[in-house]
Amino acid sequence: MILVNEPEEFCRVPRISAAAAGNPKAVVGITYQHFNLCCQIKEAASIPSASQNTALAERKVLVSYRATPSVGFHLPRLGQASYIDRATFSAEVSKDIVPKIITANGIDAATLRTEVTPGGYLLKTNASLQTEGDLDDAAADRLASSLGYVLRQYRVLTSRLDDTTGKTGLVIVRFPQGSLSATVAQRFFEAADATKNGLGGGYSVVGDEQIFLNATNSEGKPYSGLDDASFLDGLRRAAVSFGSPKPRVSSLGNATARFIANDWQRSTRGEGYQTLLGGSDGELVRKLDEISRCYAFLLAKTADSKGWARDE
Repeated sequence: MILVNEPEEFCRVPRISAAAAGNPKAVVGITYQHFNLCCQIKEAASIPSASQNTALAERKVLVSYRATPSVGFHLPRLGQASYIDRATFSAEVSKDIVPKIITANGIDAATLRTEVTPGGYLLKTNASLQTEGDLDDAAADRLASSLGYVLRQYRVLTSRLDDTTGKTGLVIVRFPQGSLSATVAQRFFEAADATKNGLGGGYSVVGDEQIFLNATNSEGKPYSGLDDASFLDGLRRAAVSFGSPKPRVSSLGNATARFIANDWQRSTRGEGYQTLLGGSDGELVRKLDEISRCYAFLLAKTADSKGWARDE
């Protein structure tokens, strides 16, 4: 087993293989090693301060991602995990890991808000995290890259929902206050796709609003295969025919949205993210590697208690 470097200030973390550094083909086998402290991450003088980041921000940015990893860990039963277990783990990541990542980027964690919400991808709803705050594009992309790097995500979505000059179609479906549970969100997700094929690609939730973005690829073609008018028409008809709780299309138009991504199959050490993080030898990546050890420990503890790592 190839071990990643241990943090200078130690915590009780699992020893992890190269997989946890981003190699999905060499999945991690997790064993525990006892250390002294719990991942105290040092300040990096080279990272811009929060005031520098927010001074140029004109609109709030929403960063959407998941707490459970897409690659790098041997978790054969993660796919069977309940929504409640995923949401509980997401809340722990939001409390213990996300603030460290934000701080590593030179941002005051208190200036950003992170919440656990339902999120959909390819007709399946899982717990997701939404981090919102005032950041300029460079800071938002760097934060998204940091989150994707530590949490081993293939892609992280950044969006500015109030940027009407954007080129991404936006439809917001509002539900009665307090009624938009994960179950209701999944029901509407399925109803929308049944109304018009292509609407089951993905969604985010903030409060009582289910947010659908007609996101495009690098060539400007919507992943849904629908133009914005058809995208809106399908969601509007789905809202009209949906039962209780009764939703309505509350907002539509354009937004700015883009994916920050890394293909872990090809870039096994997260090079797609590292390019936005100052390079593999940069101070930020070194800080994130230490945070990754804290994340791996938290994941190992949860996987052990929930049985996610047991072979089928």
